[in-house]
Amino acid sequence: MAINAYGAYTTDAAYTGGTTAATNEDKSVLGKDDFLKLLLLELKYQDPTAPMDSEKILTQTSQLATLEANENTNKALETLAASLNASLQYTGISAIGKLADTGSNAIVREEGEDVDFELYFPDAVSSGKVNILDSSGNVLRSMAIGATDAGIAKYNWDGTNNNGVELDAGVYYVESSYTKTDGTTATSRVGLYPIEAIKFDKGVTYAKLGSNYVDFSTISEVTNN
Repeated sequence: MAINAYGAYTTDAAYTGGTTAATNEDKSVLGKDDFLKLLLLELKYQDPTAPMDSEKILTQTSQLATLEANENTNKALETLAASLNASLQYTGISAIGKLADTGSNAIVREEGEDVDFELYFPDAVSSGKVNILDSSGNVLRSMAIGATDAGIAKYNWDGTNNNGVELDAGVYYVESSYTKTDGTTATSRVGLYPIEAIKFDKGVTYAKLGSNYVDFSTISEVTNN
C-alpha cells in the first residue's frame, strides 16, 4: 500500500507479577524545595562569628525564584501542549467524510512479491485503466478495469510489465483514468481517499483511509469530496 497500516493497540501500564510496576523517583535532580532546605541548613549551621554574606543570601534566594519560575513555565507549557493535542483530535473528527491526500501515489514492491493497493472512485465507473509508472512517469503496466461501483476498489499487481517481464523491487506509482457511467472522464490515483473514521491512541490521532490507518499529521491536505 501507499499508506502504512496502523498496528494493534497495546496497554499503557507495565505489569510485574499481576501488579503495576512502580515508577522510581529520580533523585539525581534537585527541585526548588531541595535548594530551600539546603539554604536553611546553611543558615542554621553558619559560624556565628562569621555569618553568611547578605549578598550571597540574596543571590541564592534569587536563584530559587528563577528555578520556581522555570518550573511554573514548564507546567504551563505542558498544559498548553495537552490543550493543542485535544484540539487536533477534534479537528480530526470534523474531517470525517472529507477527502485526504497523503501527498504520494507511490507503492513499494518487494522482490518476487505481488502488490495490493486501493483506489478511490467518487463516482461509478463504466470502464478505464490502471497504470503502473516508474519515477520518470513512463507507463510500465496498464491494466483494464470494467464496471466498478463508487467507493474504494482493491487491485493486485503481479510485478510484471506489459510484456510479462518481472520488474525489479522498488518504488512505483499508480494512477487511473476512467469513464463514468454518465460518459464523462476522470482520473484517480493511489493516495487519495475519503476519511472514514478517526482513532486516538496515546495522544496520537489516526485517520482511516481505505483499509488502513495513518497518522493524521502525515496527511498533506484535506478537502471536501
